[in-house]
Amino acid sequence: MKRNFVYLLAALLISAASCSFTNKTFDNPDKDKLLLDLISYVLENGHFNPKDIDDDFSEHVYDNYIEALDPLKRYFLQSDIDEFSKYRSAIDDQIKTSDITFFNLTYDRLMQRMDEASVMYKDVLETPYDYNEDEVIDVDYENLSYAKTKDELWQRWRTQLKFSTIERYVSATEDVENEEDVKNEMTQHGVNGVVVDEKGTPVNPESSSADEDEGLPKDPIALEKETREATQKTLTEYFEFMGDLQRKDWFVVYINSIVEEFDPHTFYFAPDDKERFDVSMSGKFEGIGARLQKKNDHIKIVEIISGGPAWRANNMEVGDEIMKVGQEGETPVSVVGMRLEDAVKLIKGPKGSKVLLTMKRLDGTVDEIAIERDIVELEESYAKSSTVKKGERTFGIINLPKFYIDFEDYKNRNAASDVAKEIEELKAAGVEGIVLDLRDNGGGSLKTVVDMAGLFIKEGPIVQVKSTGQKKEVLSDTDDSVQWDGPLVILVNELSASASEILAAAMQDYKRAIILGSKQTYGKGTVQNVIDLNQFLRGNTEYGDVGALKMTTQKFYRINGGSTQLEGVKSDVVVPDRYSYSNIGEKDQENPLPWDKIEAVSYKDWAGYIDYEETIEKSKARMANNSQLKLIDENAQWVKAQQEEKVYPLNIDEYKAEIEKDEEVLKRFRKITDYQTDLSFKSLPYEDELMVKDSILKEKRERWHKNLSKDVYIEEALNVLEDLKINNIKKNKVVQVKG
Repeated sequence: MKRNFVYLLAALLISAASCSFTNKTFDNPDKDKLLLDLISYVLENGHFNPKDIDDDFSEHVYDNYIEALDPLKRYFLQSDIDEFSKYRSAIDDQIKTSDITFFNLTYDRLMQRMDEASVMYKDVLETPYDYNEDEVIDVDYENLSYAKTKDELWQRWRTQLKFSTIERYVSATEDVENEEDVKNEMTQHGVNGVVVDEKGTPVNPESSSADEDEGLPKDPIALEKETREATQKTLTEYFEFMGDLQRKDWFVVYINSIVEEFDPHTFYFAPDDKERFDVSMSGKFEGIGARLQKKNDHIKIVEIISGGPAWRANNMEVGDEIMKVGQEGETPVSVVGMRLEDAVKLIKGPKGSKVLLTMKRLDGTVDEIAIERDIVELEESYAKSSTVKKGERTFGIINLPKFYIDFEDYKNRNAASDVAKEIEELKAAGVEGIVLDLRDNGGGSLKTVVDMAGLFIKEGPIVQVKSTGQKKEVLSDTDDSVQWDGPLVILVNELSASASEILAAAMQDYKRAIILGSKQTYGKGTVQNVIDLNQFLRGNTEYGDVGALKMTTQKFYRINGGSTQLEGVKSDVVVPDRYSYSNIGEKDQENPLPWDKIEAVSYKDWAGYIDYEETIEKSKARMANNSQLKLIDENAQWVKAQQEEKVYPLNIDEYKAEIEKDEEVLKRFRKITDYQTDLSFKSLPYEDELMVKDSILKEKRERWHKNLSKDVYIEEALNVLEDLKINNIKKNKVVQVKG
């Protein structure tokens, strides 16, 4: 696969050098035009299934872009849309000529309308809401028409903000009612307004009637005003965030409306976004190890990452405000009012360098601290494992959030090597079977999948990969060693995607593992490569960093020839979950590539199990009669019905009636969280040693174990491991499969 992509990239570079992007040049000083020109060229020449950039293409881009700018239809007027619509079938022509007239028009108009809205919402919230009025709101924004006048737009803001505020108001009135109930209970033996205990003794004999008045619940008028002010505060913070966005941020929205028309996984990364993507894939970055949040122009610490430099230095805490940032030997720079992204750039830096931070503490004191930057690892990104006792037997669970990798150095920490280490630790703990939990795992590195699959089978093919105009390539495990030859169950759900599907499919085809979970996984059967766009500029640094393009260049196929595209991996044992009726898969996205099939390859079944099929049937029978799963299924159906509801009352009596009706239903569904197994979980010895020094890690693991003890899917996965008759595992026997 890598070899084929290298050929593709080389071809693109040679083409660029020889024809300057089909006689296009980069002499135009406008960076936006350059970027549009460059991306369209790379897509047309490198995408797995390039599209014709024609009028139909243009219309789809137009519709998606306008929706992205104003999804709730509370900025643009119908007159704006009428003006924009003349470009609906002309965007393709503008792409071909590097013309950004349409973007400039929409951007300037959006800034104008947002400025107007930033005044309008305050005006709207000056007027008290009448919750006794018979009024409803329709939240089917997709089919909602645009406002024709500013008065109509004002009414739209009024209705939307009333909808936002009524929930606060109802909640506040319920709190008042609860306070009154408590007060009535306390004063049932009271004399002259003084609270007394059951013996008639005053609880606070010095309290006066004036003091009592101060403690009285707020009246409805005061509550209504208070909740309106809370909504206004939320909107003010929203507009502050939107105000931090620059023109380049909105141009990225336009670019991605274009590139996502090719398929839902092709995406343009601006330079900062590319850095965040790399962090998400590797699970680490160089900095101080603190998560920040901007609020009212102030940048505050909201989390200190366990094990990071700030955590080790122990000289800051959550809630502290960063006022200035300085580099060694340089004058500190104020970050008050600065964009959060720009402040983060100043704080992050290479390992070993120091950053000086002027901090305003929670108690109001101000001082300067120095922190030496280091590599910060995001522990929640990495594989973790636990032993679990089921009766007299011990099993192991490995949770893998993603197939992470360091693109610059594969020998660094990656998903495959980490899972291999966890397996060794579990083997040392004497486990008799392993559950690999891939639920919510959205994928990641293809190489880590192939290496990880090799931990569970002898040598053999893992996945087939096909590139446009190239012969298919079979990626195989070539190491005949098997790290874990015992029972294996893989847990999946509708959000298990891409690399997760490759591993689950391979283990299913080999009959190496039993797949337990959703009816089908996400259904992403495509491979993306991240292409640094700067390499096409031939060393020209005039425009700075132009970012990267994550582009679909290949499709992958199971070793049996089938594609997981759209269809996903169908579980051996299907169990309902909260996503069962939600439209969240690849088939529910816009512009997905089609399903297809290619020829199978030869492979050999794993023959280490006795009664493999019988085990699946036993699990299906248990699941069919499981009351917890029936309740989860009913809840999923109810959630789906709620999502399809588009009209809500804004009359308080009707709103409360709806809440009470929902509350009655929810009482049944709350029993889902009451479920408890008799399983006991324990961290591995190496983590026990870490937790002596790291209380945060200890708290995280305890929370994880508590959740696992309530997890019906884990419980059934362990039942399956038992049913695989672990005492009768056959060794080194294989059966030839035709292919």
